[in-house]
Amino acid sequence: VQLQASGGGLVQAGGSLRLSCAAPGRTVSTYGMGWFRQAPGKEREFVAAISWRGGSAFYADSAKGRFTISRDNAKNTVYLQMNSLKPEDTAVYYCAANRYGGSRLQVGASYGYWGQGTLVTVSS
Repeated sequence: VQLQASGGGLVQAGGSLRLSCAAPGRTVSTYGMGWFRQAPGKEREFVAAISWRGGSAFYADSAKGRFTISRDNAKNTVYLQMNSLKPEDTAVYYCAANRYGGSRLQVGASYGYWGQGTLVTVSS
């Protein structure tokens, strides 16, 4: 499964961005999907995940109340709407696909497929 993340860019603190993760030519409707991020000098961390039907969503504490993950299985696309962005949200954001569900969606090592990443920079 090849994943293509897009939508990153430069935004001022308090602004919004919507990231997209597409899987051209391949359905991901049966995969749980997640977003992770890695800031310079830091380890990759979980941001948000959504079950394959979209019925369950999981968020890191840092994302709760500000980020919303959603999916459109007809378009093979997953979104991450990010509002009230902060400078500490600056990172490369990666989308990933997971054959499993439940709590494993919050564990990066359980994902088998990763996109190339899209850079989000939040200026103060």
